[in-house]
Parts: sequence; C-alpha cells; structure tokens
Amino acid sequence: MNTSSQNHSAPSLTGRAGGESVSLIDGKATAATIKAEIKEEVERIVAAGGKRPHLAAILVGHDGGSETYVNNKVRACEECGFRSTLLRFEDDMTEEALLAEVAKLNADADIDGFIVQLPLPRHIDEQKVIEAIDYRKDVDGFHPINVGRMAIGLPAFISATPKGILELLRRYGVETSGKKCVILGRSNIVGKPMSQLMMQKGVDATVTVCHSRSKTLKDECRAADIIIAAIGQPAFVTADMVKPGAVIIDVGTTRVADATRARGWRLQGDVDFQAVAPLASQITPVPGGVGPMTICMLMQNTLAAARHEYYD
Repeated sequence: MNTSSQNHSAPSLTGRAGGESVSLIDGKATAATIKAEIKEEVERIVAAGGKRPHLAAILVGHDGGSETYVNNKVRACEECGFRSTLLRFEDDMTEEALLAEVAKLNADADIDGFIVQLPLPRHIDEQKVIEAIDYRKDVDGFHPINVGRMAIGLPAFISATPKGILELLRRYGVETSGKKCVILGRSNIVGKPMSQLMMQKGVDATVTVCHSRSKTLKDECRAADIIIAAIGQPAFVTADMVKPGAVIIDVGTTRVADATRARGWRLQGDVDFQAVAPLASQITPVPGGVGPMTICMLMQNTLAAARHEYYD
C-alpha cells in the first residue's frame, strides 16, 4: 500500500544515522482533516433531505479516563455535524438494567450507532453486553459478527484504533506490501484486529504478533520494517529494538508521574520516543498520534452506519 500522492507534510525531528531525517506522523492534524471531510459529507446529506447521523453513548460509573473519552466523543460529534446522546448511569447499575438500555438503543430507529464505554464495573459481563448490541449499530466494531467479517475481508465496522492506524499509514504513504510488521500486544481491541488488517490484500504485510510470552521479541522487533506497539508498558520499545529506518506506531497511553507538570503526570507511550525517534523514518508521538485517530474513526463508522454502507 503506497499512496505517496496523499502524503502529509510532517515536521522533521532529529536526524538519524546517515543524515536522513525522521518525520512525525501527526494524528491530531490528520484527524482534524478527516473530521472536516465528514462534516462536509454530513451537510451534503442534510441539504439533500437526508437524516443527520446520530451517535449514542452509554457511560456507567465515574471512571476518569472514560469520562474524558466520552466527552471527547461528544465534542467530535459536534465537530462532524452529528447529533449525540449521552446516557449516564451510576456504577451500581445492574447488568440486567444495562442490557435493557442496550435493547432500547437497538430498537430506536433514530439512533444510527452507539457505544457502551469500557471498562464496565466488575459485576457486569462486558462480553455479554458487547454481544447484546445490534451488530448493525456496533460502531465500536467489537461485536463478534463485525470482528469475524473484518477477519475475512468483508465490509464491517472495524475497531477504531486499528482502523485509525491503517488510515495513518495510508495517508502518510507508508509502504506496507511485503514489509515485515511486528505488532506488540494481542488484545481483542488492538493487537488481534491490527494483525488481521495488516495481512489483508491491498496491505500485504508479513505480520508477527509478539506478547509477554514471546521469547524472541527483541529479535523480531530488530528485523521489523514497521512496529506497532500496543503492549501497555510505558517506554517498552527502546533504541536497541529498532532498526534504522523503521516506521514506529505507538498506541500506548499510560499516565506516568511527572513533577514538572502542573497536574503531576504526563502521558507516556509504549515507545521511548526520545531514544527511538532518531532511528525511525516515521513515528507517531504520544499524545497527538494514534489517540485522535481513534475517535475520528468512530465518527467514520457512525457516518457509515447512518448511510447503511455495510448492512441493509
């Protein structure tokens, strides 16, 4: 997949060995461009007498990270010209009551797509809730039907983070065909779907998935043309794991203590950015890399749901 005609102009960072420069893959700027494209499309639909897309979200409890994510999603809806509905419940909500709310949204013809913000309180079975969502409204792309269709290359709602990574690679003209891609992490939300997407026709990467039990993890990384780090360990990818010229995609967002910041912490990716950036040809920052693309792809999925692109 080489779409150099669509390359973004990215700022150069510290030069790497041989005098070549490393370019920043700017997810924040890319997401802003895509949201503007979505807004234009929405206004065309509405001007033609069509329905404005409507995204709903269920938030159970008061988890700080979840509150932030949901607020960002509501803001993104406004930027894209969508309607949005936020349903908030206390963390003592029963599983039965939550499933009843999911059933209501499934049946509401005005709701094009909806999400149940994870994680849920421990007494609620997350998988049972995911499977209760109508797969035609599952804009998070977590339902087994969407996961299965994605795996065999059929149209489906794709989990937003892997979809966002693929979009960044496409828009920045990263060559993937025949390249060795190492994915660190095997989660259902990022690692597994990312591996499926990178292997599909049109992307054509040779994929290796590494995880906490992989004995040759560092060796695999040193041979990789593309590293996608989603292992959830801050600064896990170090300079000795990266070959010169590799493309580095950092999915990690861990809060680490930082006394120099007023809030007392900063976000740290899975990559030791300062050490790895001089070796890379292209790299995503944290924050401002994959994160903004995740919410942006949720908006893309919602637009597709409103247009019934995947399912009648």
